[in-house]
Amino acid sequence: MTGTRQAQAPLAEFVEVAYRYPDAASNALEGENWLIEPGSFSLVVGRSGSGKSSLLRCLNGLVPHFSGGAFGGSVRVDGINTRVVGPRELSRAVAFIFQDPESQLVTDRVDDELAFGLEQHGIDRVTMAKRVEESLDYLGIEQLRHRRPSELSGGERQRVAIAAALAMHPKLFVLDEPTSQLDPWGAEDVISVLTRMNDDLGMTVVVAEHRLERLLGSADLVKAMGHCSGESFTGTPEEAVLRFDPVALPPVTRLGRALGVLAPPLSVKEGRAAFRDLSINEESGDPPMDSAGDAVVSMTGVRVELGGQTILSGMSLNVGEGELVALMGRNGSGKTTLLRTVAGLQQVEEGGVTTCGVDMRMSGPADLDGAVGYVPQQATTLFFKERLIDELAFTAEARGTSADIHDVLRQFELEGKAASHPLDLSCGERERAALATVMVGRPRLLLLDEPTRGMDAWKKADLAAHLEWLRTQGVAIMLATHDVELVAQCATRVVMLGNGRVIADGCPRAVLTDSLTYATQINKVFGGRWLTVEDVMNRLREIGAVS
Repeated sequence: MTGTRQAQAPLAEFVEVAYRYPDAASNALEGENWLIEPGSFSLVVGRSGSGKSSLLRCLNGLVPHFSGGAFGGSVRVDGINTRVVGPRELSRAVAFIFQDPESQLVTDRVDDELAFGLEQHGIDRVTMAKRVEESLDYLGIEQLRHRRPSELSGGERQRVAIAAALAMHPKLFVLDEPTSQLDPWGAEDVISVLTRMNDDLGMTVVVAEHRLERLLGSADLVKAMGHCSGESFTGTPEEAVLRFDPVALPPVTRLGRALGVLAPPLSVKEGRAAFRDLSINEESGDPPMDSAGDAVVSMTGVRVELGGQTILSGMSLNVGEGELVALMGRNGSGKTTLLRTVAGLQQVEEGGVTTCGVDMRMSGPADLDGAVGYVPQQATTLFFKERLIDELAFTAEARGTSADIHDVLRQFELEGKAASHPLDLSCGERERAALATVMVGRPRLLLLDEPTRGMDAWKKADLAAHLEWLRTQGVAIMLATHDVELVAQCATRVVMLGNGRVIADGCPRAVLTDSLTYATQINKVFGGRWLTVEDVMNRLREIGAVS
């Protein structure tokens, strides 16, 4: 047609999609309508269990071809009806990154992993070699090419999975919680790659993510799966933040909402402009660190080796009753190894470790007699019963506690999942189920490795409140995490690890401020010792700037 431009067909289209998993009591999806335009960047948000993962799995045919169940409506991707064509054929057009990257890594070497999908589709060797090299460079993981995926950290495995998907040169790149296991550097790298693929290569990107501060400013469109505002809707980020529950918003956006800003900022850059004239420069010094109770963990000069490499070196650390110690540091800095050493799950080459009064050089985990509760990164390793309620009952009986199992399930908002198989739960629900299983044993020391992985903002706020309550009951908590906002909210102390050593140890205001990567959004905007929205609002109330 002369003088007009023909509208481009959507790359993907949902029409009245409904889906129910086998044996489920209700639908996971109901009446979903959605257009994904070519070259767009879409952000899917919602509470854990709201259907985000189910929606994304419709795009590569896992729903319904792999999951089974009842499916209604239609989904078309690149002109293909997903009810007719299965995941293998759709993988030419759709690359999919799961919440658990280890579930999709199948080879024994990283560069083989990147080549695997290309081999399955008969890509010639020259093209294959070029794509593998490009993908390694894009993700900055060339140094991992000869490593075994099983030897990598969780964050490294995530980047390998993304690189393997990128090598396929898909039209649609779909990611489910891609930054949940990454340190701040790794998360920024991944977001930068996704943005560059979208901007420079025109690749269509769909991401489900709970941590909106990382992606809200990059998205063209936000699809809310209910519960963020009490309804499902699709709109621009600017429209979405005015309808969201403030709990789900990034800190700078939440502050803008609290101050009545008509167009709340979506990023740190926008926050600096929006709050340029907000004067809060007078501030008190760092609050004194809470006094800890009797020592629960004592480590002196500890050295730990794995695979011939030194992971912890000269590690000395004490943790007392009622402390919530956040362990931070880049992937591979030794956080998980430190927790496993405290729990007696890791052999020590040198030094001493005493946990709950037990010398771990001479004893094993069984000698702790239930005094330690450990929730690893892979929460599924804790489950072996057919029903969640049976998991809790077994732990309570083994530990000899009289905990009310149904009350514990209610505390973690899992009472409706009591009869579910733990492995059928969503990622966030599994994390909460693992924590509930451990807490029913009433441990003196709680060790948590990335507990907010897959957890929505509401559940994360509940977790922070629950950890604070446990701390007031004298439970010592060691929390390995990359979530600086959670740490700023609830930690009493931050221990920063680097190269297997303690490089900083102090209160959150002392450790998290003046940092290029571990500062909170609020600190990046206001500097000084300001960490949270509550810090700023309390200061504004003090000086009479707000009521």
